[in-house]
Order: sequence, then C-alpha cells, then structure tokens
Amino acid sequence: MHAHLGDRLIVESPSTGLVRRDGEIVGLHHEDGTPPYDVRWSDTGDVTLVFPGPDAHIRHGRPGPAQEPPAETGGPTAVQPGDVGRRLAAARRRRGLGVDEAARRARMSPQYLDYLETHASDPSVGTLLRLADALGTTLVELQGGDQERPPGQGQALYHPVLRDLGEQECRSLLSTHGVGRVSLTTPHGPAVFPVNYEVADETIAFRTAPDAAPAAAVGNQVAFEVDHVDDAMSQGWSVLAVGRADAVTDPGAVRRLENRAHTAPWAGGRRTLWVSITVDRLTGRRITSADAV
Repeated sequence: MHAHLGDRLIVESPSTGLVRRDGEIVGLHHEDGTPPYDVRWSDTGDVTLVFPGPDAHIRHGRPGPAQEPPAETGGPTAVQPGDVGRRLAAARRRRGLGVDEAARRARMSPQYLDYLETHASDPSVGTLLRLADALGTTLVELQGGDQERPPGQGQALYHPVLRDLGEQECRSLLSTHGVGRVSLTTPHGPAVFPVNYEVADETIAFRTAPDAAPAAAVGNQVAFEVDHVDDAMSQGWSVLAVGRADAVTDPGAVRRLENRAHTAPWAGGRRTLWVSITVDRLTGRRITSADAV
C-alpha cells in the first residue's frame, strides 16, 4: 500500500463492501508512502495515526510529489493555496512560528499543516479551533467571517513598500472587471457610488437607471476607482481613472455592451442607461512586502 498527501483512506465492511469510514491522508511517516498514515476522518474531523488493515484501501485523489505532471515550462504543476491556507500562513508568520512548532502547538502533524497552507482545503471546525488557539487568532478570522468589516483592519506588513503602477499594469488590473466606485459631484455635495463595470476598448462603462444617483455622472468629469485589499497578506492595490462621463446612445454600442457584460448589476432592477467614462488620467499604487520586490 502506497499513498500520497491528499489521498483518501477508505475502510469498507468485509461482508457488504459498504464504506464504513473514510478520511483524508494528511501525514506520511515514510518517504515511500507506506503505512502508517495520519488520517483526518470525515465523520469527526479528528486526525489519528492509522495502520490500515485488510479492509482498507487507498483512493488516490491527486498526484504525489513523484507523480506531478510537468507544466508547459518543464517545472512541476503549481498548486494554489485556498483562502483558509493563506490566512493560516499569515497568522503563523505573524507569531513568528515555523510549521513544525505551529503544528506541535495545534497537536497535528507538520505535513498536515503544510498541506492546509499550500492547498485549497476545507478543514473541520475542530481543526481550525486548535489552529486558532495555537496561532493566537480566532476561528472567525481564519474562516474569513470578518469580511463584513471594512477591509484593512489587519496588521501592516513589517517592511511594506508602496509603489506607483505603470499605465499598462493599471489597465490590466482595471480589466479584471467586477465592482468599482464612481465619484461625482451632486447637488448635495461629493458622492461615491459602487457600480458593476465593464472595460470596452479605452473606456469604462457601467449601467444605471436614468433616475438613479449615478446617472448624474453624465456630462461631467468623474473619478472611477477599483481596488483589492488582501487582509490575510496585508497587501493591496488601487487604480484611479479620471475622465468625462457620457451616456451611450448608439443602439449598436449599447447592444455590444449588453452582450459583453460580465455580470448583471448586483443592485437588480431595470437599469437601461449605459454610461461610459473616457479616461484622461490613469494612476495606481500597490502595497507589497519589501521581500517581494
């Protein structure tokens, strides 16, 4: 029997063949993948040391280190961590702990903690509670349940670097689409409104209702901003575009915008007015770690 991290151990009834228990292999004790294994059981979330018997077999879930298929560049296939893993790694680094020490405090194998940090995973609540206690944080923070709070309440990086972005990088970030903020002057003073937007050629376009507040942008100079804040990593970027907003009246242009729209307006309702912003000035900034520069 040979296994890799992420494989599943299946225990079946010898008489009926039905699965009695299954779990994820989260720790290896031999480099060749032979037993015993640290297994996180699906029914309890507990991690135990298991010596599989004749009623158990391995279901291979993902390639192990020796089986990683080569990427187009000739190197190993990159595995992307999930949100939980990135939060775990950030919390561990803030405490100044290595993987081995953090795993010891959380009463789990270092291989499992490394797996959680480097792969998209869904650990049990019990596992996250032990990790939260070991890392001096909370279950809510590790799960991302604090996302209702305004972003940016995490700790600043130890050695942050704020750099200006070039125009091409600004356009690339702007073209990821999503939700941006349009800033304009209203009869009641300056105002900022979140809108779903599209990038069409050299312009920014968003939909609104003719009688809605963002429609006041038409015929005026406005600012449009998009950003991304990564609280787990204490990093982020912002892009600011300034230009004139005009109503899109050509039926063909409206049809093209409707067809290429990446999402319907989150606010719902009938929003028939497309507003385009011709960009006169485009700037951006990024906060990152000095180690990443």
